[in-house]
Amino acid sequence: MNDLLVMKFGGTSMGSAERIRASAKLAADQHAVRPVAVVVSAMSKITDLLLDTLRKAEAGDQTDVEVNLHHLAARHTEACRLLLPAGRQPAALQGIDALIQEFSRIAKGILMLGERPPRSVDEALAVGERLSALLMAEYLESQDIPAAAVNAAEVIATDALFGNASPLMEQTRQRAAKVISPLLEKNVLPVMTGFNGSTLDGRPTTLGRGGSDFSASIAAAALDAKELWIWTDVDGIMTADPRLVPNAKVLDAVTYAEAAELAYNGAKVLHPRTLAPLAEQQIPVWSKNSFAPEKPGTRIVPRVEVVQGPHAVTSMADVALVAIEPANSALSGTKVMARSLDALARANVELLAITSSSYQQSFCFLVRQAELERATEFLEEDLALEFAHGYLKPLQVDSQVGLIAVVGEGMRGTPGLAGRIFTAISRHKINIIAIAQGSSELTIAIVVNRSGLEQAVRAVHDECGLGG
Repeated sequence: MNDLLVMKFGGTSMGSAERIRASAKLAADQHAVRPVAVVVSAMSKITDLLLDTLRKAEAGDQTDVEVNLHHLAARHTEACRLLLPAGRQPAALQGIDALIQEFSRIAKGILMLGERPPRSVDEALAVGERLSALLMAEYLESQDIPAAAVNAAEVIATDALFGNASPLMEQTRQRAAKVISPLLEKNVLPVMTGFNGSTLDGRPTTLGRGGSDFSASIAAAALDAKELWIWTDVDGIMTADPRLVPNAKVLDAVTYAEAAELAYNGAKVLHPRTLAPLAEQQIPVWSKNSFAPEKPGTRIVPRVEVVQGPHAVTSMADVALVAIEPANSALSGTKVMARSLDALARANVELLAITSSSYQQSFCFLVRQAELERATEFLEEDLALEFAHGYLKPLQVDSQVGLIAVVGEGMRGTPGLAGRIFTAISRHKINIIAIAQGSSELTIAIVVNRSGLEQAVRAVHDECGLGG
């Protein structure tokens, strides 16, 4: 469909009756002049509440399960009563109750089993987005704007990797043509759930970290949208975290590659997976603030005019550095590295940076703290024989580190840049523990002591002249 705009609203943009009303107006204003499809997240903190409920159910804590179910119902019931006119409330409340009963059934099944089957977890977690879609669609209808809540399980086809599924784009395109396109042709505004999908045989799945944004990009690609607008609670993509760097500024535009690198290294922008379907079709994305819609936001596009030097600096504090070192030269470091990477891949652990020493054949890599236990468990299991016989030194883990990533298309071939960055950090007597840079020269990743992380970010930001 020509000129289709996909708009995605995050958890804070859907966090209350007031915010849903504001988000619906943004969608309605565009719907008045062009075709629009909406993708919504769960209300802020609801996914955490659902996850906590399932954990409590697995632990056999029936009292806390009931308390959480009450909070879930109360929050959506209140939003419904504040959002809708009295005449529309009974039907909407009935729909809310049905979805909460569906979640309750799964939670109580887990309570009986004492475990959380991945498929059941995915089905349960999608309820948060389904509740949001119901509220948004009902409100639009109350404003005489034809709308329909759509469960993304009917649209997004995925593989069967529960908890972190990947889309099957050709099948998704077919489903979207069957479910979404007829609504658009009738001038009905589809309000689709983010975060979830289903396998080809109909089993519910979720898309993992950044799943709601990913859903929006999948929908935009499947429907051949002209552009995608991602609505959050920040003005756009910034040169640094403004909580760390007071003079950080909003960037007018970044490339897909820059946005992906920034997200991968801790910036609160689109998850790297989100950008893949868009990059293939070169669909532009806008990152905008639903709390200040008059601000232009940041445009994410295939190419921008390259300015020499970095574009932004980002950081991550909740990380750990893991080092693996052979005890002697009898063991091939290359083979150890290959087996280690295979183990981490099977553990579904993301490597944030990796660096190695050619002489000692040792190497180290950076992972998120949340994935550290799983990473070490798989490594120790796969290399158990080598550890047991002393061919490998015990794993060395440093959890008192932080990551700085300096990102920019204009860094390629810029002489002296790395030296300036390292000098700026060392000027503050901050020790650089590890350095990694890919062949694209798009990102320089630097591991430092966590105690000096914030100061290092400010030093690099100032050195590179990125402030407003």
